[in-house]
Amino acid sequence: MSTAEQTYPDKIDGAVLKIAGVVVLGAIMSILDITVVNVALPTFQRVFSDDPANPLAYSTVAWTVTAYTLSLATVIPLTGWAADRFGTKRLYLTAVALFTAGSVLCAAAQDINMLIGFRVLQGLGGGMLMPLGMTIMTRAAGPARMGRLMAILGVPMLLGPILGPILGGWLIENASWHWIFLINLPIGALALVYASIVLPKDAPVPAEKLDVVGLLLMSPGLALFLFGVSSLPVEDGDVTAPRVWLSVLAGVVLIGLFVRHAFKPEHPLLDLRLFSNRNLTLAIVTMFLFASAFFGGLLLVPTYFQEVRGETTLAAGLLIAPQGIGALLTMPIAGALTDRMPVGRIVPVGLVLIVIGMLGLTQLEADTSYTFIIGALFVMGLGMGATMMPIMTSALKTLRHHEVARGSTLLNITQQVASSVGVAVMSVVLTSHIKGSELAGPAMAGLRDSDVAARLGEQGMAAGLVQAAEAFADTYWVAWGLVLLTLVPALMLPRKREVSHLTDDDENAAPPVILH
Repeated sequence: MSTAEQTYPDKIDGAVLKIAGVVVLGAIMSILDITVVNVALPTFQRVFSDDPANPLAYSTVAWTVTAYTLSLATVIPLTGWAADRFGTKRLYLTAVALFTAGSVLCAAAQDINMLIGFRVLQGLGGGMLMPLGMTIMTRAAGPARMGRLMAILGVPMLLGPILGPILGGWLIENASWHWIFLINLPIGALALVYASIVLPKDAPVPAEKLDVVGLLLMSPGLALFLFGVSSLPVEDGDVTAPRVWLSVLAGVVLIGLFVRHAFKPEHPLLDLRLFSNRNLTLAIVTMFLFASAFFGGLLLVPTYFQEVRGETTLAAGLLIAPQGIGALLTMPIAGALTDRMPVGRIVPVGLVLIVIGMLGLTQLEADTSYTFIIGALFVMGLGMGATMMPIMTSALKTLRHHEVARGSTLLNITQQVASSVGVAVMSVVLTSHIKGSELAGPAMAGLRDSDVAARLGEQGMAAGLVQAAEAFADTYWVAWGLVLLTLVPALMLPRKREVSHLTDDDENAAPPVILH
């Protein structure tokens, strides 16, 4: 492989599109699996119970989601070091193989504990796929084409939460729960073969030593913090519950010690020195607020359709599809614009659209027109397509070649933590509102249980669903406020043409030549 400086064409050529295809395949597997399991939790409660009349507790089966999320968060900090040490291609193939093997083992699980354990293994592979994919795409595209290539990578990131419930619901209804995992086998096999052929070889950088102290502080700290936050809904929002505050406190202490340590080694596990880059810092702050509001709010809509309107899981997934259609319309446009103009002129426009769409959802009632809700979701989708990937592009565009892997790691950790925090906060707000209502909870249960519905009576059911809808609307006011707050750092993003430093490294660190 030549170490000469790479000249990047302006147009997206076939070689780069092939590489983008590999990355998208991996992203689809990783992101879909975060959401596709959500719809299977009631099924897990039944099939893994020794007594069909006494299903497992929801908090127990929810660990199939929590274990995967914690595993993702734990492995992400290692990805930057491992990409430098072993090379992105070799590590990417390993991550795909690990994720696929974990998926097959999940399908073979005989009890809930086995399934939770195999989800951890699956998450170890899945956690590396997204930051590695961003690194590979950034190096392949060059500074002039990053916006368009990142828009391609953004498709599975935005559609995953939408297609996951649809796919999961369809597979469970028409096949069995095993297939929500087995479907990854053909996709993973294809990704392995495709990646081994298409991805260019890159030279590892074995000189960097693993920051063992940082690893022992950061990964457990992040896992403990997210465990505590994700336990909030289980503990009914009680922050004084030992499971919550002890975990969060221990996590914060370990993360604080890591921050103190991170500036000492030459090559820390997580390079906090990158925060000296103003654009990266602003992009990460914007990403944190945006992801908290978006992923937290995204949880509410399908739940509203099922719990207040009585829709099936599959129908609820289909009803939120317009949000994905809106994102698909604006994402390629935003990607092309990001290559030609500053993101500070793009991201605020996208956030304003989300503010408008989410304001509509704050008006939810028990009988709100589906046309109105779909319209609000579509406008939100338009805004999301113009927001997420331009933020990521802004963060990575001014980094040097050797900083890209570590910058991608920072972004992915930010998104993961923000998503977990957002989901926990929205769940707690919604749960507390529903429990504070006399009839909301029983009325939602009555939609699935005729005995409960008969006991409440027609008027009681109607009044309870009205109160439940108010709880969803009130929770959306919180999400709307977060999006509004996101505009503050977004308005500080670069409003002038950014100078790329991707090719500023010396000859030995020049971007790899793309092998045609």
